[in-house]
Amino acid sequence: MESTFRTPDTVVVGVDGSETARAAAMWAAGEAVLRDHPLHIVYGADTDGRALYLSAETVKRVRANGRQLLDDTAKAVTDEHPGLHVSTEFSRADAARSLHQAAGLHGTIVVGNRGLGGFNSLMLGSVGLDVAAAATSPVVVVRGIDGAEETGTVLAAVRDGHDLVYARYAAREAELRKGSVRLLHVWNLLESVGEVVSMLDGVDEIVGAHADALRAVTDVVCDEFPDLEVRAEAEKSVSVAGVLVEASRHADLLVMGGRRVPSALGIARSLGRTTHSMLHHAHCPVLLIPRTGSDRRSRS
Repeated sequence: MESTFRTPDTVVVGVDGSETARAAAMWAAGEAVLRDHPLHIVYGADTDGRALYLSAETVKRVRANGRQLLDDTAKAVTDEHPGLHVSTEFSRADAARSLHQAAGLHGTIVVGNRGLGGFNSLMLGSVGLDVAAAATSPVVVVRGIDGAEETGTVLAAVRDGHDLVYARYAAREAELRKGSVRLLHVWNLLESVGEVVSMLDGVDEIVGAHADALRAVTDVVCDEFPDLEVRAEAEKSVSVAGVLVEASRHADLLVMGGRRVPSALGIARSLGRTTHSMLHHAHCPVLLIPRTGSDRRSRS
């Protein structure tokens, strides 16, 4: 269960003029304050990619509007958090590339859960999913914050020892919030033993193996965060995503590994089923931590 855990250096948020992006920027500012890290606000205009189709006047207008949006967002953030170090960036590249480049290897990218549509649709939808699927640094999709009351709980989706790094990350987030962490292990019985009912003789052994996997991660987290309240629960269900979505109703943040699967051609990669479901249906912000090359599990 060795891992390389490092707290990201900068919180990077993408804006596009939508209300959800503005809400994401304010959430990202609060996260930056918690971590005592700077906030970097990015507008990806994609003028380079559309240069053949845009007039000089249109490009000029896009630049002016983008820079005004950056200034307005920075002002709103600093009014709310006067001591926060805030920087802005107008990028001529597309939004996903701009955010990845700004975050580098150790930044955290924050996006809203949907964008404006049309030319400026630069958040979840096509761009938000591209950001999450191709991420090499943590990504947060901000959801479920309208009118939500803080619960003080950070939820972590845990399968086995490979997920220790994500459990640690969740524990750190809970510690910063002066709250608790809930480690939730959800498993599908039929997936574990095969879909033939006559093969269920080893259920007790399977249950024990799942409990042992969760206990191994929990013990390490408890040792490393002795002052933190840690709850560990294992559930079996026909829908892993369904359990996690329901659990997210009672959390301020869900932390999980960003599992990805190859496309039919084996070239591009896309988000796994459970990850995709959480980004669209979770009731709280979702923090995805990229998986390392050594972790080849890809079906969730």
